[in-house]
Amino acid sequence: MAILKHFAVKNADYGAVIDYLKYQHDEFHLVPILDENGNSMLRDEFYFDGLNCNPEAFDLECELLNQQYHKNQRYDEIKCHHYIISHDPMDVADHGLTGEQAQAIGMEYAKANFPGHQALVCTHTDGSNNSGNIHTHIIINSLRKEDIASQLYTERAIDCKAGYKHHLTKEYLRHLQGSLMDICQREGLYQVDLLSPAAEKITQQEYHAQRRGQLNLDMANMEIMAEGIAPMKTKFETNKEKIRNAINDIAERAKSFEEFQRLLKAEYGIQVKDHRGRFSYLPSDRQKFISARKLGSHYDREYLLQLFEENALAAEQNQAQWVQDDPITILFIKSDLRLVVDLQNCIKAQQSRAYAQKVKISNLQQMAKTVAYIQEHGYDTQEKLQDTTDTIQSKMAKARSDAKLTEAKLKRVNEQIHYLGQYLSTKSVYADFLKSTNKKDSRQNHADEIAKYEEALQFLKQHSPDGKLPTMNDLRSEKELLVQQKSAQYETYQYFRDYHRELQTVCENVNHILDISQPKQQEQKRLHQSEHSL
Repeated sequence: MAILKHFAVKNADYGAVIDYLKYQHDEFHLVPILDENGNSMLRDEFYFDGLNCNPEAFDLECELLNQQYHKNQRYDEIKCHHYIISHDPMDVADHGLTGEQAQAIGMEYAKANFPGHQALVCTHTDGSNNSGNIHTHIIINSLRKEDIASQLYTERAIDCKAGYKHHLTKEYLRHLQGSLMDICQREGLYQVDLLSPAAEKITQQEYHAQRRGQLNLDMANMEIMAEGIAPMKTKFETNKEKIRNAINDIAERAKSFEEFQRLLKAEYGIQVKDHRGRFSYLPSDRQKFISARKLGSHYDREYLLQLFEENALAAEQNQAQWVQDDPITILFIKSDLRLVVDLQNCIKAQQSRAYAQKVKISNLQQMAKTVAYIQEHGYDTQEKLQDTTDTIQSKMAKARSDAKLTEAKLKRVNEQIHYLGQYLSTKSVYADFLKSTNKKDSRQNHADEIAKYEEALQFLKQHSPDGKLPTMNDLRSEKELLVQQKSAQYETYQYFRDYHRELQTVCENVNHILDISQPKQQEQKRLHQSEHSL
């Protein structure tokens, strides 16, 4: 898939551009690679052409044109524009793409889209960091050399005249992307829709920062492994990548913006706001919000709200499927079913004939209700009834375990709130102690406050994995979330507990019914055998 990159360059040294295109460079540090004699080494394979200039004298011709029109004289002016057409590595094997073909595409593209500009077109076949993908650099002087005819993408009359600068607008960029897509499709090369926003927008600066960070991390891990210790972290993440990963984690679970906002703050300490139809994010270590457009289209309002709707719909479908697969568990409604009384062990029934008669009537009613219950819920065998009872018991135990775990987390958060308040209330005293010239007397005079400060600081550091002390607002938000979670989990536990109790009542009543009917069946069988013998 061919992609298009653009960089605005303010470096006044046009010769450095030629050196980069022709000679080998260290991609990590962007410095030339020298041989044993200290000389620059040519790249193994490259194709080098010029447009409206001699490519070898590109730097001199650009400087002369700038002097002619008195442009590009200030350090903060954009001296040139750097475009890169990067082809898919699989184009070489699947479509036979060569350096000559890529160079021809680059020249065609430059003539069609940058007419009137001095331009260098150079194709490299080694790829960035020897990745193997063929890519073409197109570098144009920001100052136009010749007049051109009006184009579809030009907005102003001066955009067609010599002596005026390259003006890249959104419409112009869309035209450049569409032009590249048309050429690649014509040539039968892999291509993606460049006109759609990138799902994850990774700038060149972030890309190189990630590579440098990964290289430094790998070198540090090698030293750690040499000492026989397994490294704890093997993948380097930029700050933006950390935000993306946090958003992806919460977005997979959230079913509404409010839930997404609450979970992202509670679990990752990232605030999110919806302002003017766009999402913005503020991690705890930043002072300024970062807009979603700098992270990618999958982190903006439209995509995430649609994802939340899909999550909510999927949750409803899962709930419906759960009801269909296990309707008894979901549709449980507590009944007035009671245990059948055992008359043989009921002393009061043995002492009072009237009470015994009343219990017999009540037992018959409960037996009838039990039979109706098992018929209504489809318990055609005693084993099925027992399996359901065991299943509900396991769900009850899990719900209770989840509630206890949340209770433990809530207890820890309450302790953090307590010690953070203790830390804040004694912080000024400890600061005065550090500034004191006579620390011994100061410690004796404020022994309790200093001891409380040190105790609170030690506790907070032990319970802060990243080494940063939490804020009171974050802890209170986390506590509120845990309280809600605990309440919901205990409701679930009570639901399964009541359900289990009812199923136990049904099981015991069924056992009682079977114990009564079994002797009657044996007596009827014995009488039948006696009649047959007579």
